[in-house]
Amino acid sequence: MVEQTEKTRRKPRADAIRNRERLLAAAKTVFSRGGSDASLEAVARQAEVGIGTLYRHFPTRESLFEAVYRQEVDHLSELAEQLKDDAEPVDAVRRWLHANVQLVATKKGMLTALALAAYAPSELYAYSFDRLTTALGILLNRAVAAGQMRADVTPEDLLRALVGMCYMRDHPGWLEAVQRLVDVFVDGLCVGAAKAG
Repeated sequence: MVEQTEKTRRKPRADAIRNRERLLAAAKTVFSRGGSDASLEAVARQAEVGIGTLYRHFPTRESLFEAVYRQEVDHLSELAEQLKDDAEPVDAVRRWLHANVQLVATKKGMLTALALAAYAPSELYAYSFDRLTTALGILLNRAVAAGQMRADVTPEDLLRALVGMCYMRDHPGWLEAVQRLVDVFVDGLCVGAAKAG
């Protein structure tokens, strides 16, 4: 077996990178509409590539679900980085939690697919849990350091509460109810003047 060195390992071609990104965007759209049962052919059609191109990038349905899930987790991590610089500490926590709820709302049809990807391989679960708790931890620690939020809550606590709130997603009007509950929850974590009015 020949070991590849940096020089012998080829970089992906520009068109291959574009095709992969198009496939991921198409998969998010198709899975949002049709859930985990949506056909991979529909994903390829939406991305305007052949089914062979899809399978070259994602040899299994699960590998495509996993890639979409990782991308969503990465977007939430990037949002935390933005919010830590652009928003007041409590508002940053609130906006990040609302973004998570909005993700659940817009990807409602994809939740089964994401659940399959998130809970099957332990490496993926570890990756997403680490990324999400780190992202939320940055925002929470900033709010605690500013004296605006309680210090006895962890990012894991907030994520567990959020997951519990989102279980309502199959009921009419759930989005508004959960967004309101997030606000009540965040207000309850605030210290003194930081509480929203």
